[in-house]
Amino acid sequence: MEHFVAKQRLYWRCCSSIIAAQSSVLSHRTFYLHSPTLARRKGCENAEVIDAAEVSPLKRTKPHAVEENVISVLKFSKLSEHATAPTRGSAKAAGYDLFSAYDYSIGPMDKAIVKTDIQIAVPSGCYGRVAPRSGLAAKHFIDVGAGVVDEDYRGNVGVVLFNFSKETFEVKKGDRVAQLVCERICYPDLQELKTLDETERGAGGFGSTGSN
Repeated sequence: MEHFVAKQRLYWRCCSSIIAAQSSVLSHRTFYLHSPTLARRKGCENAEVIDAAEVSPLKRTKPHAVEENVISVLKFSKLSEHATAPTRGSAKAAGYDLFSAYDYSIGPMDKAIVKTDIQIAVPSGCYGRVAPRSGLAAKHFIDVGAGVVDEDYRGNVGVVLFNFSKETFEVKKGDRVAQLVCERICYPDLQELKTLDETERGAGGFGSTGSN
């Protein structure tokens, strides 16, 4: 009986030693995960050293941040000698100014498609939004309509100008008529459903959430 008890004690001592050794290795590995230099300094040559940058979720997201900072290029080509290259008023201006390639007369409450004689290729994942120039809107009641340039469009960029004033508006060759803003866009697949999920707002629109 005493011989059996002695064997049992020896067995449990061996198990305890194995568990302690595994815990020590795990502890060292976890510690050296964040400090590979210290692992080598301590003489743990056989320790499995893993760079924390390879496993850190925060580090893994950094390549995407770098991709977002890649310089985008708006390419353009002149279609005639009448075209003017797009320009920006300042380094941080949102849009590139677009210039008329010809002279136009737009009567009161009338419209015209003003040709720029340039074609553009917006950066991948973007579209070009042709937006009004605040100066024309404030001083002459001139607005811009239908201003979407798709990523795959390669035609002459035209600007639809509306004259909401009571006087004829003269556009001269080389005048700034609009601005082009590049905006990110997604291309979702279309899915038809019998019904859509209910929302608190429902079908409320046209000022339903406020007094105006």
